[in-house]
Amino acid sequence: MTPRKTLAVVVYAPALMGEDRRTLDSVRGLERALPGLRLEWRLSKSGRPILLEQRDAWLLEQSEDGGFPLLCNGEPSAPVTVWGRERAGLLSPGGRAQFEVHAKLPLDKAVTESAASVLEGIAEGSGAYWGRATPYDAAVDIAYQMAPTPEGPPSPRRGLPALKSLEHLGAPEIPSYLGWINYWSEAAAQAIGFPDPTRDSELLARARRTPSGGWVVQLTDTPLDLDNPDHLDSLKWTYERFPAIGGRAAP
Repeated sequence: MTPRKTLAVVVYAPALMGEDRRTLDSVRGLERALPGLRLEWRLSKSGRPILLEQRDAWLLEQSEDGGFPLLCNGEPSAPVTVWGRERAGLLSPGGRAQFEVHAKLPLDKAVTESAASVLEGIAEGSGAYWGRATPYDAAVDIAYQMAPTPEGPPSPRRGLPALKSLEHLGAPEIPSYLGWINYWSEAAAQAIGFPDPTRDSELLARARRTPSGGWVVQLTDTPLDLDNPDHLDSLKWTYERFPAIGGRAAP
């Protein structure tokens, strides 16, 4: 049986404050990106889906501790999940807590075609600084760019550059790493020096502005596969183009 491919999405946003509707807005943004998707189930302790009759009210009530509980589509054969959590100040740039939203979706034809809209919906809904959507297999390789080793510093795979983790970045707008599809808020784009019309024509051909003034930037036409030399080269080139990503150098 062929393992199911998964798209992993994460965005990093300012911490929730009081009765903050960004929890609901990020979930609705994901639903709008995939017509017919309804994230109206929570999971019991045993993992059984339980329908939420008043999902929106429940979600706003449950938005505590800087995040929100896992919601799903109630379909075990094609699960879509989304949840939010607070990233502690000790693990965030400048010592300021952040709001993280995570989603996992089956990387089927419909999700592949809508992946940019999925990321945009979650990122705009949460008011994110930046985020990414990446096939799980590639995301694991990319994580090695930041993961410490027993000897100390990261030991990246495939010749990718070593990167600083979020808590070691100078500002929350600076992305810590790249993915297949990237969301950069207007502030994040300015922080890394995007776009430059003379150098970014290829990226701009697969990019679009968002209603808030940010950017959704896709590195490859098909889902990022680091076993594909062209995809790996595209990822490496983009890191070279934006040395501020991962806190390596000024833009």
